[in-house]
Amino acid sequence: MGEVVIREIEPGDNAAVAKVVRQVLVDLGVPKVGTAYADKALDDMYGTYDVPKATYFVAEEDGRVIGCAGVAQLENFEGNVCELQKMYFLEEARGKGLGAKMIDVCLAKAKEYGFEACYLETMPYMKAAQKLYQKNGFHYIDAPMGNTGHYSCPVWMLKEI
Repeated sequence: MGEVVIREIEPGDNAAVAKVVRQVLVDLGVPKVGTAYADKALDDMYGTYDVPKATYFVAEEDGRVIGCAGVAQLENFEGNVCELQKMYFLEEARGKGLGAKMIDVCLAKAKEYGFEACYLETMPYMKAAQKLYQKNGFHYIDAPMGNTGHYSCPVWMLKEI
């Protein structure tokens, strides 16, 4: 594996990011409805995150996007909580510590924005991801927060920041 750079998304990254996210979701057998697969935002992640208190990052190796994640205000929620959103890595990029680095980068940005907590949603069978989130201080909560529209994601986690 070459050197991996984590940087903020640029307009030219849109197609590569959408491809990575959809590829990972297909690989993992995620439903295409009620998950990130169907999000209109997926084809313009740069534009989607080009708003206050939101940033999307890409992990790039040799000029190729191999992973991505972002933080933004939790939708339809009153309170100073952000959401860790659309964190996906191609199979070749998994198990190399990139997820932990990406979480650090995202949480540092969330802290910079002044958020007090970070929320995420995931799938029950994404055990490796859940283990990574737990290792990074996220804990399970009993009900969803806000309303992200991802009704097919029944696992919810939260971390104070």
